[in-house]
Amino acid sequence: MPPAKKRTRSYDSARTRAAVLAQFRHVREAVTAFTPEQLDGPTRLGEWTVRELAAHLTMALATVTRRLAEPEPPRRELALLDWPLATVTEAARIDEDTRAIDTADLAALYGETAARYEEAVADVPGERLIPTRFGAMTLADFLVTRTVELVVHTDDLNAATGAGIPCDRQALAACTRLLADALAAKAPGGAVEVRIPPYAVVQCVEGPRHTRGTPPNVVETDPLTWIRLATGRAEWATELDGARVAASGERADLMDLLPLMG
Repeated sequence: MPPAKKRTRSYDSARTRAAVLAQFRHVREAVTAFTPEQLDGPTRLGEWTVRELAAHLTMALATVTRRLAEPEPPRRELALLDWPLATVTEAARIDEDTRAIDTADLAALYGETAARYEEAVADVPGERLIPTRFGAMTLADFLVTRTVELVVHTDDLNAATGAGIPCDRQALAACTRLLADALAAKAPGGAVEVRIPPYAVVQCVEGPRHTRGTPPNVVETDPLTWIRLATGRAEWATELDGARVAASGERADLMDLLPLMG
């Protein structure tokens, strides 16, 4: 009997919109308090300084505003689960766009970005199609990708500065779930159960399918460790050795499947 087709996860568009803004506000509060020395400090993202990373974070919302101002595409071209694997193709252009942002007044930049986002998304249906770097998506789907951008780079800021910027619960949940579902799409199957409490459980990897009782192959970790693994911020072996990942069963090795996006 063929395996049952998995239903695509749905997201509450209103909650996602609010989560994007909430996470941006957390970042804004921290960034506007950074000293010049902190802003000029290094990050784990190649040559980017904290200032450049902070500028890049404004693109998460500014892109929504800019794309909504463009004509609506005639048809959907990109599904939500295709987005994580597509991002690596635009790394050079994203770096170029980030370096072009005027960072002379970050407080003003963040304030204007938030205000324009709130105005742009007000009363726009989630089904509205918008153009993106990778193809036309629904606004609802694109906003889920914004939670990934914001949560991942919030973690980058914390790693660089020790600022302890919090993650909005809804934003963290959406980010975790999208990256978990992207793993299941990349390696379809039911041999391994990946648990990321309290937000996601997915089955993946070809092989004998688990149907009842305790799964023979289980991977479990916390949301931020999972996000770091999925985006190349952490190494599978290191997190396993540090007991931040628990893996049981002969198939419970995800090293060759990670990262999902860079």
